[in-house]
Amino acid sequence: MATCGDKRKIVKKRTKHFKRFKTGSEHRKLTVKPSWRKPRGIDCRVRRKFKGSTIMPNIGYGSDKRTKHRIPNGFYKFVVNTPQDLEMLLMHNTKYCVEVAHAVSAKKRREIVERADQLNLYVTNRFAKVSAEENE
Repeated sequence: MATCGDKRKIVKKRTKHFKRFKTGSEHRKLTVKPSWRKPRGIDCRVRRKFKGSTIMPNIGYGSDKRTKHRIPNGFYKFVVNTPQDLEMLLMHNTKYCVEVAHAVSAKKRREIVERADQLNLYVTNRFAKVSAEENE
């Protein structure tokens, strides 16, 4: 099994999502979706950054560029649909791990996992969509 070549600690400055300001409160119906939109009102306390109001996303919350897009085991994720896609990762088995796409059939999955083992690649979902009698 391949291990990650770069053992740098992944630091997330903020893992909580930024919610949109004034989407509707507990006693009112949800009026707009909570995905973030920048407030643009002239009197808006969030835009003016008053103390105690909702915080806005800014450049300071960005991840370290050396660990950005990494998954917790230290690898970058590479989604694969066919066994031929694995050939791209021939020289990068300490940097990238493989994730089999969700629409791939069980037969193709077995081929992908076998080929990944030959290339010493780490597969994150190697046991997905595998029936119980095949494991025994």
